Amino acid sequence: MAQLFKPNANSLAKTSLLAAAAAPLVLGFALAGYSRSAYNTKVDVSINQPVPFSHQHHAMELGIECRYCHTSVEKSSFAGIPGTETCMSCHSQIWTNSPLLKPVRDSYESGTPIVWNKVNKLPEFVYFDHSIHISRGVQCNTCHGAVQSMQITAKGNSFQMAWCLECHREPERFLYEDKSAPELTPRQKVFELYWKIQEDKKLTPREISLAAGMNSAEPFAHDIADGKALIEKYGVKVKQLADCSVCHR
Repeated sequence: MAQLFKPNANSLAKTSLLAAAAAPLVLGFALAGYSRSAYNTKVDVSINQPVPFSHQHHAMELGIECRYCHTSVEKSSFAGIPGTETCMSCHSQIWTNSPLLKPVRDSYESGTPIVWNKVNKLPEFVYFDHSIHISRGVQCNTCHGAVQSMQITAKGNSFQMAWCLECHREPERFLYEDKSAPELTPRQKVFELYWKIQEDKKLTPREISLAAGMNSAEPFAHDIADGKALIEKYGVKVKQLADCSVCHR
């Protein structure tokens, strides 16, 4: 009777069993890699808008303060998107015939708001409050990246839960206070950084890191010590920050 299996059948069987065992692991790593990739998170991916808007031009070159457009960032969970009237407070006098700004003029004349494509969006089951973060001196760049340098706004960080928990578990790594302006409140100091960048003042290493988008460098030991002091000063309850109920209500 002829041999049913060739000599290499055992090797093939072992290889197939190993491949079957490794497949779930490989698939898991592949899915994890995909979930963290820019293709999924959209980090640093510019999103087309009805009107091209440059933070670099408006905030740095023209010196328009963040709160002029984002009016509710200090007092609401939502930072706020400027209405057409805010845009037209300048553009009724400058660049009045620019083709790029036609959607703004049409919106103002018709009373129909411009529908902007949202860059930063959390899932519906996540609660986030801008005001509490601003009141504790958390810089805009910590979450949004180097906004002041963006020609077209892009997502600065993934906003995945693991990323949020980095700060909630060790807030001393992210809290910062400008000691050169003790008369300012923590809220005011958040926006003072942009004036220092615009006026080309000398920045501390910590401020350079913040200007580049916070997560670009680890804080120094003295920054960690300062952060721990701010935790005490602001009454931050670190043990509660990682509770599910803080963000999921």
